[in-house]
Amino acid sequence: MNTAIRRMWFASVAIVVVLLLALTYVQFFAAKTLEANPWNNRALYDQFGSDRGSILVNGEEIVKSVPSQDDFEHQRVYESSPLYAHLTGYFSLVYGATGLEAAMGEQLSGASDEQFYNRVVSLFSGDQPSGASVELTLDPELQQLANDLLEGHKGSIVAVNPQTGEILAMASSPSFDANRLASHNTDEVVAAAEELNSDENKPLENRAIAGDLYSPGSTFKIIDTVAALESGQYDTDSTLANPSELPLPGTTVTLPNYRSGGCAARTEVDLEFALEQSCNTPFASIAMDLGQDAIRDTAENFGYGQDLSIPLQVTPSIFPEDMNDSQLALSSIGQYDVRTTPLQVAMMSAAIANDGVMMKPQLVKTVRSSDLSVIQEFEAEQLRRSTDPETAQTVKDLMVEVVEDGIANGASVAGVEVGGKTGTAEIGSEAGLNDSWFTGFAPANDPQIAVAVVIEDVDVTTGAQWTSPSAKQLFEAVLNQ
Repeated sequence: MNTAIRRMWFASVAIVVVLLLALTYVQFFAAKTLEANPWNNRALYDQFGSDRGSILVNGEEIVKSVPSQDDFEHQRVYESSPLYAHLTGYFSLVYGATGLEAAMGEQLSGASDEQFYNRVVSLFSGDQPSGASVELTLDPELQQLANDLLEGHKGSIVAVNPQTGEILAMASSPSFDANRLASHNTDEVVAAAEELNSDENKPLENRAIAGDLYSPGSTFKIIDTVAALESGQYDTDSTLANPSELPLPGTTVTLPNYRSGGCAARTEVDLEFALEQSCNTPFASIAMDLGQDAIRDTAENFGYGQDLSIPLQVTPSIFPEDMNDSQLALSSIGQYDVRTTPLQVAMMSAAIANDGVMMKPQLVKTVRSSDLSVIQEFEAEQLRRSTDPETAQTVKDLMVEVVEDGIANGASVAGVEVGGKTGTAEIGSEAGLNDSWFTGFAPANDPQIAVAVVIEDVDVTTGAQWTSPSAKQLFEAVLNQ
């Protein structure tokens, strides 16, 4: 009898231990995995019932939760949504969270580790837990200007502070209204999503950091220039052949020089003139001379192929591998299979402006808990050294000449040294249409802003009339503050 009782006692204890271990595992180790499981709708319902934190720009709420008269208690509201939609994303009962709503979801919902104490206090007080607020680094006036400049066009504008990495503006056009996807009426949400997803202009894509990516065109010549100078084989006094057309090895095709500038005036050029007039053939020759590994290494030093979170996930830019010389020649002018984001191009100019140091771009300035205590605050962080200070200074001076005496003159600001580079990327669709670029910084001696501007599907003349003058307005907006 005693043996049977002992066996029953041991079995009971074992069952209790197993249950406690299972409960501990679920509560402390598997909780986040279970919450993230796409089959688990409970977490989403709980979050819709909670007072989710606000997203702010310059102290003003651009996203907030308001009481709702339905089962979910709170409705997410997006103020001036098309202006910020690609950054905030949306919090949808049907499609989940995107943008900052996803990237900062734990903080906004109050579930982050830093908010554990607040959750405990709410549990004992009986109050409903509230999420943290997230303030962005954006300059609201610059963000509005960037959106206004893009109106009626497909494209993107990014502006960053070269010395800190703070993102001052990030616009993508066309945009959308996040309120349509955050509605509690699921039929309306599904209809809105179907409409947006079927739009050939892809309004849901954040062109600044994702999507199909762009060919950078001649803005890539900044990287060619850095590679040439770093090699020790070239300097600003080097004489470069500048034929009107360059035969591409192994093909019957020639690479023409840029015809809209002053390249035809000289058969031999130096780096300054080649960059000022954006001559294709000298840079293609430099790239084939240095080899693809040298160009790729330099591109990677400026962020190509690197993962990045701002905290939105940024699609890595691409510089192709295993190219022959003709493909390398095309890649050197930002064509062939070179692909990039406007953020990447802005970061490239920012690194040149900042003595070769690339700062980590950041969109979040401050995170505050519901009691207004700071639980996360922006700190400037060096991401990498892209090039040495001497090379950066030389390229900076060359980019200033591009604006003062070259084809980027439309970006010049009276009384201020501005550095820049234009780009025209053939897109292979309708004849004569291109993606038009400008990237640069101001002022050169104390950079406060670096920008990338791209407009899609325009002819060369329209592109030149839009990109550089748009950059000029962005520079003036920051410098006049």
